[in-house]
Amino acid sequence: MTRPKRIAVLPGDGIGPEIVEEGVKVMKAAGERFGYHFEIDFGWIGGSAIDRLKNPLPQETLTLCHQADAVLLGAVGGPRWDQHPPALRPEKALLGLRKELDLFANLRPTTLFPGLEDSSTLKPEVLKGVDFLVVRELTGGIYFGEKFTEDTPAGEKATDTLVYSETEVERILRRAFDIAQLRGKKVTSVDKANVLESSRLWRKVADRVAKDYPDVELTHLLVDNCAMQMIRRPADFDVVVTENMFGDILSDEAAILTGSIGLLPSASLGEGHQGLYEPVHGSAPDIAGQGVANPIATILSVALMFRYSFHDDTVAKAIEGAVTDTLASGARTMDLVSTGRLAYSTEEFGDKVVEALNKYQPDPTLPVEAMM
Repeated sequence: MTRPKRIAVLPGDGIGPEIVEEGVKVMKAAGERFGYHFEIDFGWIGGSAIDRLKNPLPQETLTLCHQADAVLLGAVGGPRWDQHPPALRPEKALLGLRKELDLFANLRPTTLFPGLEDSSTLKPEVLKGVDFLVVRELTGGIYFGEKFTEDTPAGEKATDTLVYSETEVERILRRAFDIAQLRGKKVTSVDKANVLESSRLWRKVADRVAKDYPDVELTHLLVDNCAMQMIRRPADFDVVVTENMFGDILSDEAAILTGSIGLLPSASLGEGHQGLYEPVHGSAPDIAGQGVANPIATILSVALMFRYSFHDDTVAKAIEGAVTDTLASGARTMDLVSTGRLAYSTEEFGDKVVEALNKYQPDPTLPVEAMM
C-alpha cells in the first residue's frame, strides 16, 4: 500500500469552513473510488487564527503546511479585522504562506460550463469556446516590495515598491510556456512596458524565453488592453502570464465570463510537487453560516490538487466531469440560480457532486493530457 497523502486543511474565515467541508467531502469520495488514502490535519489561518492565537499565520500552521503533500485553503479576511495593524491583518497570512512555501506560480483556469451561458452578462456568442489559464507570479512585485509611510510638508505620504529580478520573471514565464505546450501553444504576456521599468524587464525576458519554445506563439499585451480584450474576445486566449498585481485583477475579472466568481479555482505551485489549492473568491462574511455559498471553486481546486500535486489527470478530470454533470442536471447554488428556480444549499450541492462522481465514466475517446 502506498503511503497516505497528507493534506493540510485551512478552513479560514467567513464561508471558508462551509466550502472547505464540501471540498474535503469530494476529495474523500474521489479517494475511495480511485484508491487514495488521506491523512488530514486542520490548522488555523487568517482572522480565526488572530482571534485564537493572536497571529494570522501561526508557526504550528506553517509546520503543518511544510509537512503536507498539499494544502487546501478556504478563504481569509472580513470587515471585523479591517482595523487591525498591517502585521495582524488576515491577508498577511496568504502572502506569508505563499512566500514561506515558495509558491511562485498561481494558476487560475477560466472555463465556461455548458448551461451557464445565461449566468454571464456577456452575449453567448462572445463566450463560446472560453477556456484559458491565467498564470500569475505570486511572490514578487508590489505586494512584497518595501512599504512605508512618512510625514511630509504636503501631508502623509505612502510608498509601495514594485521590484522584480530577472530570475523571478524567467521562472514564471517558463512555467507558462511549459503549460502552453500542453494546451493551445499560445502565450499572452501582460505588462505595462510603456510606463514601468519592471515591465520592460518582463518583456525583455519574455522575448528571450520564447526563443526556447519555437512551437509556442508569444503575444505581448499592455494590461489595460488585455482587460478590454478579455471581455471583447475571451475565446482567443490560451495561457495568460503576468506579474502579481495584474494577475490578481485580471483573474478576478475573468469571473464575469463564467457567471460567478464562485466557479473559479486556483493552484499555487513552486518547483516541487507541493501546492496550495484555494478558490479565487473571498470569505463573503455577509453570507457566512447561511449554507448558501457556492462550493464549486473549492471542489475544482481539489481537482487541481490531484492534477498538479498528485500528477493524476484521471481523477482531476473525474471531479471536473462530476461538477459538469451536476450543473447539467440543473443543480444550482444561490449565485447561479435564475428566477423561479430552487437553489441548492452548499451541502446539497456537494452531495450532488459526490453522487455524480460515483457515477462518472470518462470518455475513452478523449486524449489524456500530459501531466505537469
